[in-house]
Amino acid sequence: MDTIHIKKLEVFANHGVHPEENVLGQKFVISADLFLDLHDAGETDDLTTSVHYGHAALLIKEVCENTTFLLIERLAEEIANSLLLKFPVEKVRVVVEKPWAPVKLPLETVSVELERGWHTAYLSIGSNMGDTKQHLETAIAMLNGNECCRVMKASSFLTTKPYGGVEQADFLNACLEIKTILSPYKLLDLLHEIENSEGRERIIRWGPRTLDLDILLYDNEIIYDDVLKIPHIDMHNRRFVLEPLCEIAPYAIHPVLGTSVMKLHENLREKENSTF
Repeated sequence: MDTIHIKKLEVFANHGVHPEENVLGQKFVISADLFLDLHDAGETDDLTTSVHYGHAALLIKEVCENTTFLLIERLAEEIANSLLLKFPVEKVRVVVEKPWAPVKLPLETVSVELERGWHTAYLSIGSNMGDTKQHLETAIAMLNGNECCRVMKASSFLTTKPYGGVEQADFLNACLEIKTILSPYKLLDLLHEIENSEGRERIIRWGPRTLDLDILLYDNEIIYDDVLKIPHIDMHNRRFVLEPLCEIAPYAIHPVLGTSVMKLHENLREKENSTF
């Protein structure tokens, strides 16, 4: 990926753990690498197809001067997120240096470096209580309304029988492709907030629900702990997941099984047909 570099931008600001740092202030030196595709800018000579590095530098300066944080880690995070949200970049690398750090030792500087970017995630959404279509449309709108998420694709809505053996009404299901700067755990928190806003109650496992939002895939991440499991632990056995997901992302790869969504869908259909 192509890169725009902003190196050693000096800013006077008031970040630090010690109260006097917040009052007196000190110098910070900021560098940022912005990763994006510059083919169009290189061919057309049109600034609108790139990022105005003057505007990017001004944004970094404003973030530094208009806020006060205890940690330069927090400052670097805020700069990175601001750049991602303001400009059409895929990823950023930010270095925050604090050359006047009050450590009472002879050193040139202390610094923090981090990388942040947009991630691709696939979600399953479903409902079988109340106005199911409205619940799904509300979830999509709330995701799109969050500045840290962008809904890129939405499948058709699919009516399916309930999964898990609990007697209940049919579900309306769909899948979404989103771009997000949220970590998998922060994304999970957001999904729970949206579920709760639609009256989701967790009483019976696999029971009826106003809204059910699950993370199916997140880049090529593999996470397996008590809080989160990515890829979704049983997605390859669920037609109500694979059918709409195949509609929007047939060539997405399951990072554990090493198989495309299209192939998983074909395998499940063969398995279901063989039982009849």
